[in-house]
Amino acid sequence: MTYLSLVWVRHNQPNFSSSESVKLIFQAFSFPPSLSQVSKPFELLFLSSFYPLMATTPRSAPFTNASLLRSQSFSSRQLRFYIRAARSMDSSKSREDRSYNELDLYSIRRNIEEIVSRVVEVAPAALSLEEERRIEQEEMLHRSNLWDDLDISDESLSALADAAKVVESLKDIQYKAEEAHLINQLAETHVVNYNLLEQAFGTSLDARKFLDYYEMSRLLTGRYDKQGACVILKAGTEGPASQIWAERILSMYTGCAEKHGWNKRVVEKHLSESGGVHSATLEIESEYIYGYLSGEKGTHVMIDHALDDSGSHEAKYSVRVDVIPLFLSKVTALELGETEIEILPLASENGNTSTRKSSTVKICHLPTGVTLQSSGERSHFANKIKAINRLKAKLLVLAEELGVSDMKKINRSLVENELKHVTRYYMFRPQRLVRDLKTGLHLPDLNSVLNGDIELLIRNHVNLRQVG
Repeated sequence: MTYLSLVWVRHNQPNFSSSESVKLIFQAFSFPPSLSQVSKPFELLFLSSFYPLMATTPRSAPFTNASLLRSQSFSSRQLRFYIRAARSMDSSKSREDRSYNELDLYSIRRNIEEIVSRVVEVAPAALSLEEERRIEQEEMLHRSNLWDDLDISDESLSALADAAKVVESLKDIQYKAEEAHLINQLAETHVVNYNLLEQAFGTSLDARKFLDYYEMSRLLTGRYDKQGACVILKAGTEGPASQIWAERILSMYTGCAEKHGWNKRVVEKHLSESGGVHSATLEIESEYIYGYLSGEKGTHVMIDHALDDSGSHEAKYSVRVDVIPLFLSKVTALELGETEIEILPLASENGNTSTRKSSTVKICHLPTGVTLQSSGERSHFANKIKAINRLKAKLLVLAEELGVSDMKKINRSLVENELKHVTRYYMFRPQRLVRDLKTGLHLPDLNSVLNGDIELLIRNHVNLRQVG
């Protein structure tokens, strides 16, 4: 728009600067002086009507500020006339644009209605249930003495706050769903503009996101499911290819976290010369992520069939993935004696690391052989504290899964073999396929999964846990 407008003004008044020319154009036709304030459809119509409008203007008349302002009413009438005429120009392209816009509007309105229907179906029953839970929590607090056991008091107060928060959120999405439904109905009569409809669509997406979170949280009832997650990856021993594969798996989990809006950060990343990683640690500080991702534990194997002079052969590259709770509210009360743990020397790794080795701490629980490390903090002491907390979290999970109360009774052989079982195959050739061994699910869209779309895989695993 700016370029053609300046051509017109400069053709008749070459002494004006660009900014003055634009200002005169908008003064003449009562447009706002800021280009950003002009809607896109109106810009295009104005440009289309430029040449016919110029033909109606006396070429000999000098274009000064005064003459432009004096001819404002005449020019505005001409502009309105030629805007109507311009709509018939390039009719095939206009019809194509209209069809795309109509399709886009139809898709938006349909998605809004689907989400609103889901809110209407789920939210009232969920709200009634959560209201009952909130009342139960309040009555429990009234009956108990908060000073008798501070730990229980903290848990009760936290549960009450969570219940109240869920109740308010359910009320909020009901209100937003009603608002989105009203805007969607008004859109049928073209009373509302596109921006308002987009806003309603964004609101409905927020409602769907909350319902997904709410329904998943109702399924995750394990003792530590509500905690955040620490995802630890270690490349296999197949060489540089497994290190590159580890980098790809790390990207899959960070992509998943970004799509869901989780609070995540890669705290450790030990690089290899091949461009991959020897090991990496991703911390996600959002609720219910441990329960959500706990099924990802195990070995993730990439399979590729290659052809060469000797024929076809299968290449496999592996990454071991461990997921442990990341306690969000308070550190676990588990106590470990000094004789139970040992700080191990670090094995040398070829290639660079993202942190200084001198501050890295690797700790082993001697009775079970469970070993965790930390290198993401600046000081040796801070890494020691974090490594011990990770070790405690891992031991608590193992004890919960095995049903033992004494950490020393955890079977060492089970610890050694825990992550050796294959969780998932990622097949690159001859077919691009993802095969999940825990759920039996096969997905044909390998690229989508590697980009972080693992929602279906995780939901199937969570549902399988409920059945089990």
